[in-house]
Amino acid sequence: MPPSPQSPYGQQQPPQGPYGQQPYSPQQPAQPYGQHPHVPQQYPPQPQPYGAPQPAGWQPVPPPKSRTGLILGIVGGVVGLVVLGTVGLWVVGTQTTSGFPEAEYKLALPETVLDGEYELVQDLSDSEGRKVEDEAEGAWDARDVTAAVAQYGPQKGGAEGALIVSGMYGRFKNTDAARDNMLKGAAGVSSIKVVVPPKDYTPGDDGLTISCQVVTQNQAGSEITYPMCAWADGNTGASVAELSVESVGQDASEVDVEAFAERTLQVRSELRQPIS
Repeated sequence: MPPSPQSPYGQQQPPQGPYGQQPYSPQQPAQPYGQHPHVPQQYPPQPQPYGAPQPAGWQPVPPPKSRTGLILGIVGGVVGLVVLGTVGLWVVGTQTTSGFPEAEYKLALPETVLDGEYELVQDLSDSEGRKVEDEAEGAWDARDVTAAVAQYGPQKGGAEGALIVSGMYGRFKNTDAARDNMLKGAAGVSSIKVVVPPKDYTPGDDGLTISCQVVTQNQAGSEITYPMCAWADGNTGASVAELSVESVGQDASEVDVEAFAERTLQVRSELRQPIS
């Protein structure tokens, strides 16, 4: 008598019918565990990683749509928007050497910002930052431009969100217009809408102006609302945007823009370093 078919795990299995079911016979002996031959045995589904192969006939329940997942999904797009806001700061024309400040400060990208609240996730200066540097070539109001573009993520375990910095350093004139244009550049992108218009703040003691606005962006059927601020001085300039789980579905009136202006000033103080 030939041996019974073997399962992949070495256990003997009864012969199978043409559709994978055991052929029924009135004389067929009782099935293991007292199972009726026409009733497939049911086991409680075992936890499986989402997306992994599942047992036949069992349909996994899709993971719930979460604010966390939505935030992670749109961060890349927001990085592009912030960079677009930085591009277009300058008026293209013939450079001159007169009227430019000395190069005394640069922008560094430290491993953490905002007193360790965020840690560096991606330094995009050599990729997205090239757009900023290319735009500055031939501009009459910018010289020796180097980009500093980065994405920061919450350092606290389990937290989700992003702090995105798109900046540059060098020697700049016309800094008020540069600051305004950073925000106007983002407002000109079709996928976002300015819901709180730009307003100027002076959160520090040195009188530096920080301009801020609130924008919304639609993604995957949900609306995310977040603040964006910008500064520009003779050597440095950047736009900063912050997203969190609370940004999804948030009413624009709930965004504390003045508080974010203060956070932007702190980001500047941590990135702006003297040129040694």
